[in-house]
Parts: sequence; C-alpha cells; structure tokens
Amino acid sequence: MFQRFRRTRFNKHLRALVRETSVGVNDFIYPLFVRSGTGIKTEVASMPGVYQMSIDEILKECVELKKLGLYSIILFGIPEVKDSIGSDALCDHGIIASTIRAIKETHPEMFVVTDLCFCEYTDHGHCGILNGESVNNDATLEISAQQAIVHAKAGADMIAPSGMMDGIIEVLRNALDGAGFENLPIMSYSTKFASGYYGPFRDLAESTPSFGDRASYQMDPANRREAIAESIEDEAQGADILMVKPALAYLDIVREIKDATSLPMAVYNVSGEYAMLKLAGKHELIDYNRVVMETMVAFKRAGADIIISYHAKEVALMLQNA
Repeated sequence: MFQRFRRTRFNKHLRALVRETSVGVNDFIYPLFVRSGTGIKTEVASMPGVYQMSIDEILKECVELKKLGLYSIILFGIPEVKDSIGSDALCDHGIIASTIRAIKETHPEMFVVTDLCFCEYTDHGHCGILNGESVNNDATLEISAQQAIVHAKAGADMIAPSGMMDGIIEVLRNALDGAGFENLPIMSYSTKFASGYYGPFRDLAESTPSFGDRASYQMDPANRREAIAESIEDEAQGADILMVKPALAYLDIVREIKDATSLPMAVYNVSGEYAMLKLAGKHELIDYNRVVMETMVAFKRAGADIIISYHAKEVALMLQNA
C-alpha cells in the first residue's frame, strides 16, 4: 500500500503541528550602518529601506526594533576620515566604539554584535594593511586584535571578524582572553565567498576596493571542500559560532558544515539577495512577503540557527500579523 502523504496536509492546524522548520523573531540579527554627524538617515538607492544613520538616529532605530521584538544588531561603521590602515577602527573614540557606548547607555538590553574588518575604514577599501597590492595577512592580524579590544572595552556583546585573514580566530581569542574578555564570544565569518552578491553593500558601507578585488583572501565560490575546511579550522581555533556568507546560493555548504560541527550556524542574507527580492517585489513579479518568508525558512531548513538579514524588520512584522 502506498503512503498517503496528503493526510497530514488537508487541515491547516495539522500542517502546523507536523511542520519541521519554523522561523521566529529571535532567529535574526539586523544590520545597522552608522556614520558621523547628527540627524542623518540616508536611504541607499540600491537597498530600499536600508539607511546610513548617525548615532542619534541609530538610537531611535533601536526603539523601533524593540517594538518588533528584535534585540540583536550588527554594527558597521562609516568613518569621517579613512587612511591606509583604518585608524578610526583602532580608536576608542572611533565611530563604532562611540556607537556601542551610546547604545549600551540608552538601550542596555540590546545585544550588540560588531563587524570587525578594515574595508570600511581604509582609503583603499581592502580588508587590512597592504603590502604592495596584496593584503599582508599577519600585519592585519595584529591590528585586528587591537580593533577587537577597542570593541570589547566599549561594551560589544559579540565580535564578528569578516576579513577572512588566516589565523584570525586564534589571534582574537588570545587577545580577548589576555585582556580579561574571556567570556566575549566570537562569531566567525568562517566561510565567506568572494561573491558578486555584495555589490549593494559596498554602496551602503562605502567600501568598494579602489583597485583589484578580494579574491585572494575570500573563498572561491566553486570550492566546496575548501569552504567546509575553512569553517572547521575556525572551530578548532576557538570560534563560538560559524557563518556562511552569502546565504542563498550556498545552502549546500550550510548543510554540510552544520552536519560536520556541533557549533551554532549563522548565515548572512546579503545585500544582493535583498535587493533582488526588493526589485522583483516592486515590479510585482513575485508575491513579495511569501517569497521573503520562504527564503527565511530555506535558511533554517538548511541548518542556520541565526539569520543576519536586512529583511529582519519586515519578517518581524509578518510574524506579528500572522
């Protein structure tokens, strides 16, 4: 006798009872982009609904996020002055350190994750100190440790290094532990691909490289085994959470890493993925809300425990209205 799978699909309540994957507001981290000044809230044309904001506007945004049940954010900084080594990121009064302190003073219940990299802070747009036209991995590790301590002292709740430098997790773990921050977790961008999906982010963060690309230090999109090895290596170095970035085109990698490790898994639902759905929704090519939720379910089904997404506020509203 064949199996009648439809028996558990006829009634909506039974469908809910047997549903294997669910999406909740606590699954999300919402990205915020902060720049110097006051009263600044500038929408980025390539990412409708996403803004560069000054610190005072970030504090207002936290009020709105809490109303939606969103308490976790990841901060990206756009400094007033950029230089060859990203000095603003190494300063206790730089844009990110100042923003962390302001949020923690006004909204202490917010969980503040900091993106740790240099591409937004350097005048050349690469992720560290240059040696000619290449990033010097080991010199960048040294200043990355300095940046981590700046974030930790300012009150960050979690550090998320995104520069894809070899050995960065071990270096950051040792630096944080040595400075008395042994309980501060590290969410590693453990498998980050040199992807074409990042274009709108570079408009938002003003981080487009002034020459070349990042293929020498980010992952080749064609390499599955290397992608898994990158995450396993970061686990061995002391990462607390692993990540795959981008998300949508790499769900096979998410599943394989999830099956190979016991650590929590994050995915970064990146700017290009967001912009494509926004454009399709604007032109009524898709049922926008339905496709957004279907995409979030796909991330969870593949193995993601955490979703970093520009859709987070929209999803929170959808869940409230469900």
